[in-house]
Amino acid sequence: MSTAAQSGDPAGPTVSVPSIPEEQIVAICETYANDRHRMLDILREVQDRFRWISPKVMETVARQTGLSRIEVEGVASFYSFLSQTPKGRVTIRLCDDIVDRFAGLAEVAGIFEQELGIGIGETSSDGAFSLEYTPCIGLCDQAPAAMVNDVVVTSLTPERARQWAQALKAGTPPEEIVSERFSELTPHARATEQVENNIRHAGAVLLGPVPDSAGLKKALDMAPAQIIDTIEASGLRGCGGAGFTTGRKWRFAASEPAEKRYVLCNADEGEPGTFKDRVLLTERPHLLVEGMTIAARAVGAREGIIYLRGEYVYLRELIEEVLADRHARGLLGANILGIDGFDFDLRVQMGAGAYICGEEGALISSCEGLPGEPKTRPPFPVNRGYLGYPTVVNNVETFCHAARILDRGAQWFFDIGEEGSHGTKLFSVSGDCLNPGIYELPYGLEVRELLEMVGGEDAAAVQVGGPSGTMIARDSFHRRLTFDDLATGGAVIVFSGERNVLEIVEYYMSFFVHESCGYCTPCRVGNVFLQKAIGKFRKGLANPEDIDYLKDLSGTIIETSRCGLGMTSPNPILTTLENFPLVYSAMVKPSKDRIRATFDIQSAIEGARKLAKRRSYIYDRDFSK
Repeated sequence: MSTAAQSGDPAGPTVSVPSIPEEQIVAICETYANDRHRMLDILREVQDRFRWISPKVMETVARQTGLSRIEVEGVASFYSFLSQTPKGRVTIRLCDDIVDRFAGLAEVAGIFEQELGIGIGETSSDGAFSLEYTPCIGLCDQAPAAMVNDVVVTSLTPERARQWAQALKAGTPPEEIVSERFSELTPHARATEQVENNIRHAGAVLLGPVPDSAGLKKALDMAPAQIIDTIEASGLRGCGGAGFTTGRKWRFAASEPAEKRYVLCNADEGEPGTFKDRVLLTERPHLLVEGMTIAARAVGAREGIIYLRGEYVYLRELIEEVLADRHARGLLGANILGIDGFDFDLRVQMGAGAYICGEEGALISSCEGLPGEPKTRPPFPVNRGYLGYPTVVNNVETFCHAARILDRGAQWFFDIGEEGSHGTKLFSVSGDCLNPGIYELPYGLEVRELLEMVGGEDAAAVQVGGPSGTMIARDSFHRRLTFDDLATGGAVIVFSGERNVLEIVEYYMSFFVHESCGYCTPCRVGNVFLQKAIGKFRKGLANPEDIDYLKDLSGTIIETSRCGLGMTSPNPILTTLENFPLVYSAMVKPSKDRIRATFDIQSAIEGARKLAKRRSYIYDRDFSK
């Protein structure tokens, strides 16, 4: 049996693969009780074991789970880590973030291509290797980085890339390249052998000394309503960027009449430039689970899920070890710490490469075994979330803060930071600075002060909040890192004066085009138009009217998109238009006779059609055929 490699080129190398025994697929499904809601787990296991998800496999999975073949294929085709064509036994995913590009990605990629004898997007004819690009994998502080199967390799240089490629060709497993004693190491040691934590400044809340389960033990002496009152009085707001008041979210879920409630942790920090949760998952996993357990007591939940992004698969074993340890110590499971009726259990749900799953509705869909598409609101997750029940969704940092608040008290946390932005914040700093890494600092810091700490005084631009945030210039470095000024989920990316602002913007727009779930036309098509327009500026082909076009189209996308991705995707353009106007005006040329160049809408949306695998009933003439 053979099929073309997934290279985007139908004439690519032919890869021979063995047939997949049906009984093994049946066994995998039965491992998950043939539960359709565990579809992502089933397909991930098939992918890991057999390197692809064949049409026959999808038919078997559909039969076992009581779904149609098309429903299974909908999941298999949605996530980038799942493939319907064979991948190599070793799949190398090079991080293609803008920080990695500036750090020398092209040279590293060239070495891998040369050594393995395949191009980006190709699989070797013997099925040994696949080589491809992938968006940000949460390692911007040690770029260029890559995933080699489930192993992470960081700080790649051409020389190091050659060493890895040659070792892999010699048959050395990726784990043994990391350490010859890899199998003997603890899960924590395995993680830190692969990835540096780069904790540059440990604050008083999360990264300093933390007592074991102190917050949970104090919560046992409090009524659920008192726990919520404490969280609300602390001023804690969601740390993913939106900043919704955490106590209010918990109160809404607790007050919703329901037979069940759920607590979900969003550990899918896919925003390029953000990696703070990666560090907490490595160094404070017990604190995370403690915070989730406190939330469960507050809202009356008995079950929870940690949704771990596929790029952090190297941390799965560590988290599962923590869950087992807390079970053994009576801190998780039935009758926690001897309290009758206080039951709470957790499982890890692995993602599979989809930025959109950082949006809470899409995350819930993914946990339910569906494509990671956002849900229509209302109802909100606190009313009807996972499996239709009230659901609290917070990120790793928020739950960790909650545990510390229960330990030290609301006033202690409230007094850190400033009005409206209380407590500390973990800043993920990367880019053109001397000391990239994690900084835990109180809210209210000026950008200029942070740049001095990280060795980025020569910065010409700073991207705050990742691509969906704000890019500021030197004249705005006095602005403060708070919810009311420069809000951020954590990402602070430093760019020197040598960088091309429009190149950065064009990359970020290509990222949003690639990561759109494709559900709604404004996001699916509009971002393609924006990307092409920025390309026009970069080539010096734009005219003055194009600036108004960028603004008008951006406004339309923001107003009409279904979820947060489309509502923020034009930000790279809008914030640079505002803060770097000369960059755009320098590239503008007046049009002759004020006539705009012709525009072929069918050609413009062709890329969006291919990425989203959908057609538009507005723009496609043959849609009804």
